[in-house]
Amino acid sequence: MKHRLTLIVGTIVASGFLVAPAKADFRLCNNTSSRLSVALAYTDGETWVSEGWWNLKASACETLLRGPLAAEFYYVYAMDERSGEWKGTAFMCTRDHEFRIVGREDCFVRGFDRTGFFEVDTGKEAKNWTVQLTDPVPARPTP
Repeated sequence: MKHRLTLIVGTIVASGFLVAPAKADFRLCNNTSSRLSVALAYTDGETWVSEGWWNLKASACETLLRGPLAAEFYYVYAMDERSGEWKGTAFMCTRDHEFRIVGREDCFVRGFDRTGFFEVDTGKEAKNWTVQLTDPVPARPTP
């Protein structure tokens, strides 16, 4: 009986090492037909941070933040090579080149651009999230 108990405990312990940890990330997938440039903004509850640019090929996904989500709301801005934009009314600081900007106030005074991001509500309990960006649906002509 003692040998059998050791075998069961040993099997449970060994199998614990084979289980991969759950992934927890904020990802963005480019489901469009062109390359996208993406910026992300978020807060830790006290400080706002905006970061960019991630360049995603058509039909590609990218992890923008690694680890469990720390906030309920994240903000995204994206543009494609054809002047298409995914934007919103939450204004954050950006710049033309790679950036990581702390704070969202006085963008112009601090030498940055002011860009409208759209809000992503991940919910209060989410540990990971994926945003899917798609080509806009062409408007139907009116009869």
